[in-house]
Amino acid sequence: MKRIGLFGGTFDPPHYGHLLMAEHAYQQMELDEVWFIPSFKPPHKEEANTTAKDRVEMTRIAIQDHPAFSVHTIEVDREEKSYTVHTIKLLQEQYPDVQFYFIIGGDMVEYLPNWYRINELMELVPFIGVKRPGYTLDSIYNVEEVEMPLIEISSTLIRDRLQSGESVRYLTSPEVIAMINKYQLYS
Repeated sequence: MKRIGLFGGTFDPPHYGHLLMAEHAYQQMELDEVWFIPSFKPPHKEEANTTAKDRVEMTRIAIQDHPAFSVHTIEVDREEKSYTVHTIKLLQEQYPDVQFYFIIGGDMVEYLPNWYRINELMELVPFIGVKRPGYTLDSIYNVEEVEMPLIEISSTLIRDRLQSGESVRYLTSPEVIAMINKYQLYS
């Protein structure tokens, strides 16, 4: 049975922290693929600063050189609040021969008790938690732990630096930076 990691988020913009999380989950959990799933409207955050179309494209650009990574637009296509439990159920219907895993960062592990229908969700899909600086993976829920180098890159940091006119070099890929600059996405 194919093992696929699902990595959801706003990806506003995607950055090297996202890519490292996905790569370490991919390697350590021996996944066959990782699907990046940009949200349409995240239920636990403010709305994104850019359009879903731009975030999908930036994510595609960010992962373009990894043969096992791809973008799936299941949440963007639904054009509604992006509840993970709905996404998992749809994917399990569409791909009955796949074992899915849901990849989350340490910040989201602490937030799990607040997720929509979390008990049902925990029965549907195993979670992979990736350590992030400042967060623990301690949880009342069963979360498989993945180690990665601790780096403090966030989409908020990138947006703040762009709005201050500071460099974002080495925080995300040159191709993503080129798209941000071309379309003035965060100015």
